[in-house]
Amino acid sequence: MSHVRNGGDLVVESLTTLGAACVFGLPGQHALGLFDALRRSPLRYVGLRVENNAGFAADGYARTAGTVAPLFLSTGPGALTSLAALQEAAAASVPVLAVSSQIPSAGLGGRRRGYLHELRDQQASFRDVVKSVHTARTASQIPSALAAAWESALTAPYGPVWVEIPQDVLLAPTTVPRVTGLRAEPRPLVPRPELIAEAAVLLAEAERPVVLAGGGVVRAGATAELLRLAELLRAPVASTFGAKGAFPWEHPLSLRSWLEDRHTTDLLEDADVLLVVGSGLGELSSNYHTLAPRGRVIQIEADLGKLESNHPAFGIHADARLALAALADSVPATAPDGRAEEAVALLLKQVRARLDAQGLDLEEGLLAAVRRALPDDSPVFFDMTILGYWAWSAFDARRPGAMHSAQGAGGLGYGFPAALGAAAGAGGRPVLAVSGDGGAMYSIAELATARQLGLDVTWLIVDDGGYGILREYMTDTFGAATATELARPDFVRLAESFGVPAARTRPEDLERDLAAALATPGPSVLVLPALLRMFAPTHLDPAGQERTGQERTGRAAG
Repeated sequence: MSHVRNGGDLVVESLTTLGAACVFGLPGQHALGLFDALRRSPLRYVGLRVENNAGFAADGYARTAGTVAPLFLSTGPGALTSLAALQEAAAASVPVLAVSSQIPSAGLGGRRRGYLHELRDQQASFRDVVKSVHTARTASQIPSALAAAWESALTAPYGPVWVEIPQDVLLAPTTVPRVTGLRAEPRPLVPRPELIAEAAVLLAEAERPVVLAGGGVVRAGATAELLRLAELLRAPVASTFGAKGAFPWEHPLSLRSWLEDRHTTDLLEDADVLLVVGSGLGELSSNYHTLAPRGRVIQIEADLGKLESNHPAFGIHADARLALAALADSVPATAPDGRAEEAVALLLKQVRARLDAQGLDLEEGLLAAVRRALPDDSPVFFDMTILGYWAWSAFDARRPGAMHSAQGAGGLGYGFPAALGAAAGAGGRPVLAVSGDGGAMYSIAELATARQLGLDVTWLIVDDGGYGILREYMTDTFGAATATELARPDFVRLAESFGVPAARTRPEDLERDLAAALATPGPSVLVLPALLRMFAPTHLDPAGQERTGQERTGRAAG
């Protein structure tokens, strides 16, 4: 039976021409034209069991593959279920291109005709989440809408985009020629030369320059430029939780990522010029808005809404790589005198002393075991769980794009499906996911996906019987915890019922067991029963007094 090309074919032809290789999603009634067209395309389809998990998988793929990740969704409930994943992609500037079906065109325009999945204004549900919204109401509009969305997703700052196409447009025969010449050229966000010149003067004249590198450095591929500039300035570099791997962990100028420690905050405040690159200085990056710089702040930020949103600054609206390269070409080399390296060494010694006083050998040992077991070129995806919060500050990612978490929006259930997406484009590298037992239940259905597709993901589930970090918060704040204790399955037997090899491990065996699981092709699960504690961060209270404790709302459940 010969096939007559339709709108679905235009979608897959357009995405293929734009450079897509893989599509994530979950079929639904209005979107069947999309999924049928996949049969006639070279695109690889990675289907998940829940739309939100499909969104997280697309996110993980986009982060590791360094390109746009298409996500196919159906109308109404299917589309809405993806919102939390798209919020994380937006918060972390990840280029996910969601293509959603819509009810037939006859039901649009505000009329309520009672179609299945009908929403009064489906686009309105996504406008506050995604970077841009695009519609195609005829077949001829599809290629251009997708090209515009692709360009938007990859224009700094990167972000998720939304394309909506009615069911009848996807299914109707079309005479539009096969798509072959479609192009999308993201616009470079070039810094203005007069701003670079002035910033270079400020940095060259600074006696105590410090750099705070944000996630924008990693997204822009600006790590080499950051290293060059830091070494020219002899400036210490702190990396935010979203910038893991942006700067070499063991470099003598590396302050690492101890942003929840007051010593780091003090050093950032004491800088006479603080260069903030690719960060909006939000809650987590500013030690919960206690950072109060006393010197000049230079902020390089691609997201105009984040520029000077928290602190007055000499603002440069630009791509991080282009701006850092221009600055490195403009500042003279500072003669090394050892002061910056001494300041870094002192800070790390102070952090070490604070941790040693808290009796956290178990937690530090577990994170070190994960680091030793994980190959340097394998990415790890942490869910919102205590070991993940430790990783924000203490994990050496060793290279950009090697560690990811859901700290952008803070939603549970990110780790495992994002790791599955990364494995779909990892080129044979094993991928690690780390979840708590609470977060694991959000994505347990994706064990079926892992088994069906043979994805090379090892899932470490740290089982402490509940939402561990919320247990800590509530106990510290109220003296008792409520609604944090959870009944849960036998994760080992449950994984085995999906045909996924699984085992329990112990802290003293974790490195050996994890290394073995990662070296074995295909999916696997390791369950670690352990009750972990967070280190006590330090900050200043509103009266200016140093406080140590967990009275924060910035972390989510584990």
